[in-house]
Amino acid sequence: MAIINWATAKYEGLGKDGKGHVSTQSGALKDQPYGFNTRFDNKTGTNPEEQIAAAHASCFTMALAFGLADKGFSKGTLESKVEITLVKDGDGFTITKSEIKLDAKVPGMHGSDFEKAAVEAKLNCPISKLLNCDVTLDITSFDGN
Repeated sequence: MAIINWATAKYEGLGKDGKGHVSTQSGALKDQPYGFNTRFDNKTGTNPEEQIAAAHASCFTMALAFGLADKGFSKGTLESKVEITLVKDGDGFTITKSEIKLDAKVPGMHGSDFEKAAVEAKLNCPISKLLNCDVTLDITSFDGN
């Protein structure tokens, strides 16, 4: 079974003076502004790297939640922050890293079992598989009580 989701982007004007809008099938993003100024000048709006970070954070966190449920855990809190690194590469740019920072509380789980489950989720979430860059995981806190 294939699930197909879509998004649209429209860019009017070219280069730094251009302005874009992005929308998603669900409506979570609807005509959200993006462009040079939102990507490099911290102006209001979104950018592709932020959208990738959101996709990776939500995908990884969901993969881990399902992995822990499969191990018999039903209570807990997972909070992931993903940082996407964009670097200058010749005349263009390259995404070189997706860093997952994870805070978690899973009552009754041992730390080593949690770490194994988190690494498995990092390796197997579909967005991790999609990204062709260094994907790291930093469990910044874990509470098994």
